[in-house]
Amino acid sequence: GKRMLFYSVFKRLIGKEIVVELKNDLALRGTLHSVDQYLNFKLSDVQVVDQERFPHMISVKNCFIRGSVVRYVQLPEGELDPEVLQDSTRTEVAKEQASK
Repeated sequence: GKRMLFYSVFKRLIGKEIVVELKNDLALRGTLHSVDQYLNFKLSDVQVVDQERFPHMISVKNCFIRGSVVRYVQLPEGELDPEVLQDSTRTEVAKEQASK
């Protein structure tokens, strides 16, 4: 249901820069390389947002982020068209109702 909606939204953002904030307060900015149906992310060209707080992460350039540890994902401004999001939502709801 909801997870598939987010999955289809994030798939559209592959190749774009996003910021992923984890539940441990670590925020990583990077290019979305891939996402799977569990909302696990692979980022490339990674930068730590708060380098003073997480100096041990500065050398990380590519990473895999498990979906269960993600708190927020900041999307690129103007990248998500509200109409596209509404269409995706309608499609997922229709799929869900058809499978019942």
